[in-house]
Amino acid sequence: MLTVLENLKETMKLNGTPDRFVNSWEFVNVVFATNYYMGDYPLQPGKEGYDQYGVLWRFPEGQMGAFPVHDAEHKLMDDVTEWKNVITHKPFIPDDPGYWGMLNGWAGKTDFENQYACALAPQGIFERLHAMMGMEDTMIGMYEEPEAMHELIEFITEVELEYAETIMTKVPAIKALLHHDDWGSAKNSFLSPEMHAEFLTPYYKRIYSRWKELGCELIIHHSDSWSRNLVPQMIEMGIDIWQGVFPDNNIPEMVEEFGDKITFMGEIESRRIDIPESTPEMVREEVERACRKCKGHNFIPSLTAGTPGSSFPGIEQQVMDEINRMSKELF
Repeated sequence: MLTVLENLKETMKLNGTPDRFVNSWEFVNVVFATNYYMGDYPLQPGKEGYDQYGVLWRFPEGQMGAFPVHDAEHKLMDDVTEWKNVITHKPFIPDDPGYWGMLNGWAGKTDFENQYACALAPQGIFERLHAMMGMEDTMIGMYEEPEAMHELIEFITEVELEYAETIMTKVPAIKALLHHDDWGSAKNSFLSPEMHAEFLTPYYKRIYSRWKELGCELIIHHSDSWSRNLVPQMIEMGIDIWQGVFPDNNIPEMVEEFGDKITFMGEIESRRIDIPESTPEMVREEVERACRKCKGHNFIPSLTAGTPGSSFPGIEQQVMDEINRMSKELF
């Protein structure tokens, strides 16, 4: 029987020989607290706090997570041409030895035969932009003020590169990166491929290349969306695994088209089964549908949500149990 990492590597080969499904997030130990630049980002319902860029985040009771606040009083900026007057410094790097000791202790608990120690970057360039300005002003800025948008994106990219250098130097066990940046809705990408190629792809190529140069072996990019039209650019950026893939992207067709250049992770829709009214029968049906549809190379079944765990207790374990069941049946 292959180890988890051996099975992962065989799954990521077009003509590999995995002996079972890679089971959700089993191949990473995500060191969540690496995301120091999120500042006082609220992790609990009813809380609020500012990230290191100055964006106010609020986690309303009864919601699934925190959201940036964009009312007139709290929106970080209305005019991208004024960004240098609003954002006056880069996020600071913690200098507390205890913090880095905690991260190294967390990473050190990795089962290195079966897992990568994995850093987390919970907001990417596009999400960072619309956290600062709102979605509409971000989109409009790309058309009306492209020079200022590129300047701001360059600033964010420099922070990302500094983050890569810091994490890979101070937590040397890290060998994988889980990076979030949602690039689409359930129906389409937010940007056309042409706009994406102008405003995002060149910067991500630099970011992900730097992670790889520093010794990161695996780039996982989360975008729970329809973004099939962006897969060639994901490959160009250096993404190894696109995580969060919605069913409508049609994973079997993408595997046929893109071969072993990228692996697709998701298909099991969180919005269908990670809900209060979920039942074991609903989970079984959804996992079986996903595994039967997508069995083959370059596919990892998982909930489409972007981190290990589930919003409601027990759902992820049910999903993993069902993936094990389907491995026994289909391999």
